[in-house]
Amino acid sequence: MRIARKFFLNNLVQTSFKLIVSRNSSFQMEAKNRGKAAAAKAAVDNHVKTSQVVGIGSGSTIVFAVQRIAERVKEEGLSVICIPTSFQARQLIQENGLTLGSLDRNPKIDVAIDGADEVDKDLNCIKGGGACQTQEKIVASNAKEFYIIADICKQSKELGTTWKQGIPIEVIPSAYRPVQLTLEEKLGGQANLRMAVKKAGPVVTDNGNFVIDWQFQSLPQDWNQINQQIVLIPGLLF
Repeated sequence: MRIARKFFLNNLVQTSFKLIVSRNSSFQMEAKNRGKAAAAKAAVDNHVKTSQVVGIGSGSTIVFAVQRIAERVKEEGLSVICIPTSFQARQLIQENGLTLGSLDRNPKIDVAIDGADEVDKDLNCIKGGGACQTQEKIVASNAKEFYIIADICKQSKELGTTWKQGIPIEVIPSAYRPVQLTLEEKLGGQANLRMAVKKAGPVVTDNGNFVIDWQFQSLPQDWNQINQQIVLIPGLLF
């Protein structure tokens, strides 16, 4: 188990965070789930306290974090208000009997917990694979403490090693084509509009936007510089 402080890249927008990784050597599904559960338990047990406002991220790993919070509510009488980052997170909070809050009523968050798609040797992260990146970013940026939980399968030497889909970027629908062209012209690689699997057309986020997955050709030398170039493109949210 390791806790570190570095940078968080949610389609290349950065903020400080703490990464909690469970080192499970097996790559089988059961072992992966044990790793996710161990990381989630460590994050919740060590950093979630009663009377806090807690940001709940999205993705498969967060399921274990919410379940652990629910266990502590029953076992210890833990009292927390949970702020969702997506429709999935909202459902998890309600299904586990936790108190649902909102940024309108609870704009200041004590601690936020989320997952990652990939983490490199410098603890840079790719997030947004589940197309929830904008709301995840808003919740994380308003949290006093932010923890990313992941199993060992999410770690790699360089970004793009295990996560091949590219850097997820949420974009306003009317701007998706100009953003695609700008990304490819300025940064190279391919900027692909993410298409839905069981419906015709593109993936639509909870905010009604599209997602572009930017696949870089060569590994950037400076993620900070790449980040600045991307966030300055008009029509891009995060």
